[in-house]
Amino acid sequence: MSKTIKVLFLGDLVGRPGREAVEKFLKEEVSKTGFAKSESDSAESLCTVESLENTGFKSFDTEYDFVVANVENASHGFGLTKKNHDELKSYGIDCMTSGNHIWDKKDIYTYIDESDVLIRPFNYHKTARGVGYRIFQNKIIVINLLGKTFMQPVVCPFQALYDIMTSLYSKSGLDDKIVIVDFHAEATAEKICFANFAYSLGVSAVFGTHTHVQTADERLISDGFKLSEDFKCFPGVENPGAAPSSKVFSDFVSKKSMAYITDVGFCGTHNSIIGMEYESSLKRLVTSIPERFDVAVSSVRQINAVCVEFDFESGFALGINRINLNYKKNEDETQ
Repeated sequence: MSKTIKVLFLGDLVGRPGREAVEKFLKEEVSKTGFAKSESDSAESLCTVESLENTGFKSFDTEYDFVVANVENASHGFGLTKKNHDELKSYGIDCMTSGNHIWDKKDIYTYIDESDVLIRPFNYHKTARGVGYRIFQNKIIVINLLGKTFMQPVVCPFQALYDIMTSLYSKSGLDDKIVIVDFHAEATAEKICFANFAYSLGVSAVFGTHTHVQTADERLISDGFKLSEDFKCFPGVENPGAAPSSKVFSDFVSKKSMAYITDVGFCGTHNSIIGMEYESSLKRLVTSIPERFDVAVSSVRQINAVCVEFDFESGFALGINRINLNYKKNEDETQ
């Protein structure tokens, strides 16, 4: 039996409650098959680990070979400070992805180029600081991209992924690589279409982030859509002046199967508006007047994540587990 690699991907961490919940989860201070019992009915109802049948997972394994977390909301709900960056790294997080809030804390500009684990969306302008993907141990490639539907204008994520994969393919090949994409996007249709596109390029997993609401559509994609010869959108990066042609995809080989979920969800305060305080959220929605959002703090904390097992030799996904857990603290903490 070939060796496998288990990757844990944690949904958007929101403020101190999110950081605290992740720390406890990674340090195994709570059970992976259900957090500590809560007096709250809502807390108990979500103490589950759901697995996709017939994909290789017989039971949930708590040993992770590689841990990724989306951290764009980790500091007071917006952005990431250097202090919190170092704190999260000390928990055993191997790679930190982000999104449209990555620039919200100004000290990001003082350390993003020095961090060896943090990535920002690749499809920002080419002058943006930091990097949009990283290669770990010459085996695991993590790519971060922003969607463009209902989002701020960025380079097309489909073209950006094609350019990255073309470059990686030409440099070292992709047959033995585990390629993971954090697609930080709003629209579910865009995420699903992007996932099938990524599958055609040989990606191993696409994890949707940004909406903070975990979807129940975790699955393995093993038979993606085929493009007709009339599909002409991508001129390629080797000869950008050439006429677009569907033949630019001919060099890519899809993995045997690719793991996918539309949105991983978030880690933080369970009794909240996607991690934020209720009153300020309600006021902004009712009045349409900009209102400062504050991170919600209550006793029930949640962990949303996925665990995926990959074949070591060829990088395809063997199975995916969706994790939806919570626990109740003895007392509240300030954010």
